[in-house]
Order: sequence, then structure tokens, then C-alpha cells
Amino acid sequence: MSNPPRDASALSTAAARVAWLRTFGGLESAGPVLFAASALACLCFIGLAALVMDGDTRAVDERLMMALRSPLDAADPIGPKWFAGYMRDITALGGFAVLSLLVLSVTGFLLATNHRRTALRIFAIALSGWLASHAAKLVFMRPRPDLVPHGAEVYASSFPSGHAMTSAVVYLTLGAALARASDDRLVKIYVLTLATALVFLIGASRVYLGVHWPSDVLGGWMLGAAWVGICWSALRALDSRAAAH
Repeated sequence: MSNPPRDASALSTAAARVAWLRTFGGLESAGPVLFAASALACLCFIGLAALVMDGDTRAVDERLMMALRSPLDAADPIGPKWFAGYMRDITALGGFAVLSLLVLSVTGFLLATNHRRTALRIFAIALSGWLASHAAKLVFMRPRPDLVPHGAEVYASSFPSGHAMTSAVVYLTLGAALARASDDRLVKIYVLTLATALVFLIGASRVYLGVHWPSDVLGGWMLGAAWVGICWSALRALDSRAAAH
């Protein structure tokens, strides 16, 4: 005869794993879609990287960047003077300092509220995304734009944009986690829309400030979205396998 306390403990553990799948990893039916979307994002990034390395994006990059500059002075971005300061504030939201503080704060909160599994996984996704971003920069070593003066300090190579990639990893991960934790469809739409809009604004600010080519930002978005999807797919697979046993 089986031991009731042990059976109850096993059922509780299995229920917790299923809850993780539903609140953070996604429903089982979303798995193939998530994997396909991640694979597509990876393929798009590889294709874009090939075009960038061959110089095929240079003409489009220059046209888009110059469209954000005064026709009379390439050093003067379009818009009022205060707007440039606003864009510097936006771009800071994708910097290492802000993102690291955000991830550490969320991780600490989840640990304090006994959500250790979720805390560790959010931390692992964010850290691995940051490492992947730096590794990609070392692989491609694309020079920064030299067409206009830089409106912010830069320290690494250009492709893919680290701000675009890591902000996508962090904000989309947190946004999806919050969305899955709510049963209200409007809340889900609001949170995911807010996360996506923030990632878009951060990427756009990098081009506006002249520190990244548009293709750098596009590549960062692609690789960031792919990284999030890959991590979630891997975690789903691990939890599904563990729950089955």
C-alpha cells in the first residue's frame, strides 16, 4: 500500500510544476508556436547578420539615420532640444545599471515571497541573455556609426545592439511572467503591450542618439526575442519531463 503523506507530497509537487507551466512557461499548447517563433527569429537574425557583414544594409542604415537629423546640420537631431534629453532617459532604461537593478530587485522579491524557482529562472534568463549579447558583439565586431556625433557614451562594438537585445530579454520575460499570472485578458494585453512598447522605444532611442545603426537595433530585437523563446522552451521541456515523472 502506498504511503499517503508521500503521495500527497508528490501530488503537491506535480501541481506546483503545472502551475509554473501555466503562469510562466506557457500552456502546453503554446509550446510548438513558441519554438517555431524562436526558430524563425534565429533564422531572421542569421540572415540579417550576413547582410550586415557584407555591407548590404549600409545604404538603408544611412538613410534612416539621416531621416532623424536636421537637413541643415547632421549633428542636430530632429525635434526640440528637450526631446534629446528625453531620449537619453529612455535609452538608460536599457542600460546595464538599470536592468541589473531591476532583475536583482525582482529576484529578491520573488525569493522573499518563496517563489524561488521563478526567481532563479528569471535571473538565469536575464544573465544568459546579457552574456549572449556580449558574445555576439565579440563575434561580429561591427564599428559604431560614424555618420553623426554620438549622443551617448559607447563602450563596445555595434552589432547587435546590446540595449535592444538585453531590454527585450528582461522586459519581455517580466512582462510575460506578469501576463501569465493574471486571468484577466485586458491585463495580459496591457502588460505585454507595455513591455513591447518599452523595448521599441529603447531601441529607437539608440538610433536617434546616433550610437547604433537601425540594423543593429533590429538584430538586437531579433536575437533577444529568440533568446527568450529558446529559454522558455527549454524550461517548459524540463518541467514537463519532471512533472511526467
